[in-house]
Amino acid sequence: MAAASRFITLLPVSIICIVLGFVLITFSVFCMFFFRDPKITITQGQGLILSPCNGTVMEVTEEGEEKVIRTFLSVFSVHLQRSPVSGTVTDVTHKDGRFLAAWDSRAHIENEQNIITIKGEDGVYVVRQIAGLIARRCVSWVKTGDNLKAGDKIGMIKFSSQVDLHLPKTAEVKVKPGDKTQAGITVLGTK
Repeated sequence: MAAASRFITLLPVSIICIVLGFVLITFSVFCMFFFRDPKITITQGQGLILSPCNGTVMEVTEEGEEKVIRTFLSVFSVHLQRSPVSGTVTDVTHKDGRFLAAWDSRAHIENEQNIITIKGEDGVYVVRQIAGLIARRCVSWVKTGDNLKAGDKIGMIKFSSQVDLHLPKTAEVKVKPGDKTQAGITVLGTK
């Protein structure tokens, strides 16, 4: 009788431990999937502007003297960013801000972000890593003065968000809203 009583007392503790273990293992597997860095072959060619991120193009627009391509990164996207062109990093700036959802039209203006400016041989390119509702951390791995090749790793946004690429107005954009992109592989435009 005492053994049965002890078993009944330990049963809820055992169930809690099993459930907690399952949750922790699931979260660990998700993090390994999320922070993956797949081996890729960088697209090569003259005058190419490569995608800095994996995701879905949300908007292609002109703002002043530049074109802007806004890309949404879901929690299933690879969150590593790459340099769209070869050049020299001329500025890396962090801007504090809000944490609106990435698809909110104000996110690229109001949200926290890292702004990475790259001077290429034919113009200035700006990669904006924009935090979002879930993504609260943008990490830049480059600093002013770094020389980059197209496709080099430049940073990561942790847990979904948005990446904007600002390019010279003279660039010819090759993507449209709804297109899927892959960092260092998809050609967003030509110089």
